[in-house]
Amino acid sequence: MLHYPRWKMITVAVVLAFGLLFSLPNLLDRETARGLPDWLPKSQINLGLDLQGGSHLLLQVEASDLIAERLENLRNEVRLALRKARIGHRQTVRDGQLIVSLTDPAQEAAALEAIEPLNTDLAASGFGGPTARTYDIQAAEGGRIRIAMTDTAREQQITSAVTQSIEVVRRRIDAMGTREPTIQRQGDDRILVQVPGEQNPERLKSLLGTTARMTFHLVDLDASVQDALAGRVPPGSMLLEADESNRGGPEHYVVDRTVELSGENLVDSQPTVDQNNMPAVSFRFDNAGARKFGALTQEHTGALFAIVLDDKVISAPRIREPILGGSGIITGSFTFEEANELAVLLRAGALPAPLTILEERTVGPDLGADSVAAGEIASVIGLVAVIAFMGIYYGTFGWFANVSLIANIVLILASMSVLQATLTLPGIAGIVLTIGMAVDANVLIFERIREEVKRGRTPLAATDTGFAEAMRTIIDANVTTLIAAVILFQFGTGPIKGFAVTLSIGIATSMFTAIMVTRLLIMWWFSRHRAAPVPL
Repeated sequence: MLHYPRWKMITVAVVLAFGLLFSLPNLLDRETARGLPDWLPKSQINLGLDLQGGSHLLLQVEASDLIAERLENLRNEVRLALRKARIGHRQTVRDGQLIVSLTDPAQEAAALEAIEPLNTDLAASGFGGPTARTYDIQAAEGGRIRIAMTDTAREQQITSAVTQSIEVVRRRIDAMGTREPTIQRQGDDRILVQVPGEQNPERLKSLLGTTARMTFHLVDLDASVQDALAGRVPPGSMLLEADESNRGGPEHYVVDRTVELSGENLVDSQPTVDQNNMPAVSFRFDNAGARKFGALTQEHTGALFAIVLDDKVISAPRIREPILGGSGIITGSFTFEEANELAVLLRAGALPAPLTILEERTVGPDLGADSVAAGEIASVIGLVAVIAFMGIYYGTFGWFANVSLIANIVLILASMSVLQATLTLPGIAGIVLTIGMAVDANVLIFERIREEVKRGRTPLAATDTGFAEAMRTIIDANVTTLIAAVILFQFGTGPIKGFAVTLSIGIATSMFTAIMVTRLLIMWWFSRHRAAPVPL
């Protein structure tokens, strides 16, 4: 006999009520939804780039710059190590290698011994085996030593740089207040960035194209800028160009190469105004940075302190008194927009390597609106066609399946709203496909009921057997489809993931509505028409 426990009735009623409640905000515009009382759901489905327009960028992490910087750092370490060992030499970086030419070739063994401690083991960082090393150090003829990064170390550097770049890009975009950006790795050294709703790609490119590596250096007051421009830069110093924001100041500075403090110690940065009510940027260090900053300003009171961003001096204030609070302010001829963008860059952190834009695409809101309209038309046509077929072919039970289908669509919208999933054009295709798939389970059940009626079973027994016997086939069919959807989500890119998400949610909700809701409606019909034949 067809049996439906009370707890199942309550479950169906509660799920459908919550589904209706959480899907209703999608019928309102965003401003109206935000104005709803706090006790009501406000979450709406986020539209993807192809539906609301926005910016699409494909970025490449410049691994060659990263490796060159690593070799430049090694160059300084080698110089100090050989100086300590009293070994004369010259160094050049060529073709991705550091070449050390010894003044006395007889000191080759001693030089190799002095350099070897710089060759760290990669096993500690999770790359390579126990014998994997960072550098390949080889002695060449003529008293030369060639030092190149190993393939394993190079892979480690690129992987680490891409991972860090993705996180920095995410923080920068989040600081813009953008909802639901797509930021993911593509290939070995590329990053895909899609920002729905962003109609100013130049602003986005400016924000992401800046490395934002901030360092603090003491200005070499004894050096002559004119001599440095002529190529006579004092040892231990470097010539830097002033940033455009440093209007009214010198065009070049000679600063110490030593990084007194880096932006890694920054914990906050905000746009503000200086004592002249002009745009400026405030910054605050962590405890370790505050101690260094305090000691530095105490020791060098009266000196010029260069604040360097991406190898350009944005400000070089004079240290008039010790700054012990761990915070300061960057002044310059900023506009309010420039001050805000600089604060965002510093707050989000520095990129480990420059990013090059390989592909740029902007989707206009009108094109997105056309996609939404086309998707709505396809969904309505598919829904009407399925409803008509089920009602005509299966009669009363077919209309029960149609009610379950409407409930299924409501639950899909509610689920995507709660999960804050992003709906894309392929996602709409997934919903249209789900509309067709949602009645598959009912078709299997109804056909099995017809077979049982032909075998002479009573209407109640045939219906009960139809639900019980079709269940295994329904579960097998939906589980195999769900496996395919999970694989698509795991290995697919943004649009494919959108399709996989809506398909997966649709499978789960269609299982619930086909088995629970349709069965409840059929039970209700039998309670009113006990002696009637099965209306199939």
